Amino acid sequence: MAEEIIVAGWMDYQPADRDTMLGHLVEAGKHTREQEPGCLDYAMTADPSDERRIRVYERWVSQRHLDEHFTTAHIKDLRAATTGLTRVGVSLEAFSIGASRSMR
Repeated sequence: MAEEIIVAGWMDYQPADRDTMLGHLVEAGKHTREQEPGCLDYAMTADPSDERRIRVYERWVSQRHLDEHFTTAHIKDLRAATTGLTRVGVSLEAFSIGASRSMR
């Protein structure tokens, strides 16, 4: 198995901006999952206990695929569409995974 990359963490936005940002992220996620063969999972979700927080989970075949993700048209469009939204905090980490096992 090649080394996979997991991106996990959260982003906080002003409460008035969170749902707008989340909508843009969900749309970008559809394109990411459909158009990027290196994407194994991509989920952005509203935290039910914090009106500011968006939870982030991404799983990629490799670092190269994650790097290429940031150059796609839909991510450039996402950045342009969300420039006026106010992010007030962020904690994102990329983890290199050398091995995994099923928990079924």
